[in-house]
Amino acid sequence: MTDVVMIAGSTPRPAVIAAALRTYQERGARVHLVGSFKSADMEDDLGWATLYKVPARGSAGKHMRRRTEAMPAPERLWFHLEHDRSARATLRSADVVVALDNRAVYSAWRVAQSQRTPEVCFGIAAGLRAVERRREQVGTVLPEHVPSPVAVATDGLRRRLRGLPADLLRNATGPLILRTRVGARAWRAAVSAPGVSEPLRLAATEQVIEGMWLAGRQSGALATARAAARKLSDPARRARLSNDLAWRSIRNGRTPGNLAEAVGAHLELADTYQEAGNLTEASKSVLEAMKLAFHRVVHIDQVSSPLAENPAGFTAPFRKSAAARTAVEAKGRVTPAAAPPKDRPLRLLVATTANANFLHLIRSHYGASPDVELRFLDMAEHPGMQRLNGAAQRHIEHRLGGDPLFAHAAEQQLRPYLDWADTVFVDWCVAPAALFTAIDPGDTRIIVRLHSYEAFSRWPHMMDFSRVDDLVFVADHVRDLAKAAIPGLGGELAPRTHVIDNGMDLANFRRSKDPSTRFNLGMVGIGQVAKDPLWALKVLEQLRRRDERYRLILIGGEMSKPSNAAKAYSRKLEKALAPLVENGVVVRIGATDDVAGELEDVGVILSTSVREGCHVGLMEGAASGAVPVVRDWPFFAGGRHGAGTLYPAEWVVGTPEEAVERVLAVTASDEGWRNAGKLVSEYALTTWDWSVVRLDFDRLFFGR
Repeated sequence: MTDVVMIAGSTPRPAVIAAALRTYQERGARVHLVGSFKSADMEDDLGWATLYKVPARGSAGKHMRRRTEAMPAPERLWFHLEHDRSARATLRSADVVVALDNRAVYSAWRVAQSQRTPEVCFGIAAGLRAVERRREQVGTVLPEHVPSPVAVATDGLRRRLRGLPADLLRNATGPLILRTRVGARAWRAAVSAPGVSEPLRLAATEQVIEGMWLAGRQSGALATARAAARKLSDPARRARLSNDLAWRSIRNGRTPGNLAEAVGAHLELADTYQEAGNLTEASKSVLEAMKLAFHRVVHIDQVSSPLAENPAGFTAPFRKSAAARTAVEAKGRVTPAAAPPKDRPLRLLVATTANANFLHLIRSHYGASPDVELRFLDMAEHPGMQRLNGAAQRHIEHRLGGDPLFAHAAEQQLRPYLDWADTVFVDWCVAPAALFTAIDPGDTRIIVRLHSYEAFSRWPHMMDFSRVDDLVFVADHVRDLAKAAIPGLGGELAPRTHVIDNGMDLANFRRSKDPSTRFNLGMVGIGQVAKDPLWALKVLEQLRRRDERYRLILIGGEMSKPSNAAKAYSRKLEKALAPLVENGVVVRIGATDDVAGELEDVGVILSTSVREGCHVGLMEGAASGAVPVVRDWPFFAGGRHGAGTLYPAEWVVGTPEEAVERVLAVTASDEGWRNAGKLVSEYALTTWDWSVVRLDFDRLFFGR
């Protein structure tokens, strides 16, 4: 005789349960019903072996009601079953446990963790199949052992999951179950059990990860994914499993704990496809690896970056991957770049896409020069070029040796410009720069400028630097980082490198300042997390403990929020700023076209960033006569170059406490503050003003 215990989380439909009960009894089963239901609808004369409702009449006292009030319904049902002696006895006698509804699944799963380990099913039909299986086993000896909860899940994984309805799998791996330590451990062991087919293992693992994530067990989800991945031989399944978990973290605004594994899995898959000659799939896998590795949440929208911490180590998987190496393989150029012409003006093409912020002085100066014939190309204004810039996967496939139509399209779009120009200057080392290296440039010289952001993006990892003649950096520390991180910048065919400051028209920033300005700290630009204005608030807070005359002026628009990581930082910033703005301690100017005018009210200019190329706002503030206080940018601190080599060492501080001491020292008297301001203004104008920097560009373009 088979004992079947049905668990109800709500009242079953009487007609359905009556018909089911007769069918079970015809197959020789004793059927018990426990749970939460309306007793009047479940008739004793149907032939129930046990009909037991929880909580039993009179048992739900005030203490128990208080304990169960906040519980979800499935958890509350199990609480009553577990604490009722009669219900426990009925469940202990079960050979088959049937959860009749979603609310009952959690209780059925908890029963499955008991010593006797009955077969657990969801729904009447699944229960009937279990009864039939037991009838077929009549005469066989069932093992008598007491497995641990982990063994229960492991040994029974295939039995439980084969043919299991999707809704039962979702409930059995739901957050209620996986929030418990026993449940999480059991399923982690189950998905890594031997002898399970790979499709089944992958499906179960994905459900378990979903449940763990919803249960707040992100570290458990990571451990589960790793355990299951070790049992998967198919690189496509490993990549899918790692990728899904990594993107969960990124969407949540955090750097994935399995980032290196996910990137490595994609690159392994890319190598497999490349070896098989499937370049389309190989390019997709390389691109997926790049999207993960260089996602803005990992490097841009947080105040730390694994690439900055270990540039060579972070990009090592791309050096090891055959497909990734092919994507940056040096193809060289057929003809060397020609020298600048001596008998006519230099034909200079300045190119970018939708970002000409740092090109104004270059365009105006060389556009007016008799020695230069200048043309400007914004690829965003040309639909054909824009489509090619956005076709990252096709670009990589072309690099791998496929998609000849991509090269043909690039030739059509760019060849007229290359044939006209003597020199092409591409600002920003992103899609346009990569596109210009997709085809042989002929004898046209190619110059690319890399600011700072691009070193943390994927574009330098999908371009042929052997077709770039000169690579311009805005600072030594950016060059150090890029050369350590970007594989294409090594080897005999790597481009020449130069460091040239961003040219700025600083003469207009020199202004007279009111004596009260001495106590005004200022920041220009808080639009990115990298600016880390919360660090400035720490400095302000400590300063005001010493002297309440200090306040902070924020010049620039609000922080952009392209990801949940940036949104989280912005929320924290706005919460901290609200009372300070209300009390007049912080003044928000907002976006303005007259930065020089607003800097008249700033006595001390701050750079609190975690990373910068060359901080334009700080340089403008210094030119205005505001005394600089520069945080030793953490992304570059400790390296050969950084804020301390880009600026005079006395400007640079390591902690908010050091910043406070520098501010107090330079503002101790009006005379000392004014003298310091004159010195920094003179330094800025003689170092970064366009009248100085343009000589470096003359040498770059003309070799003078």
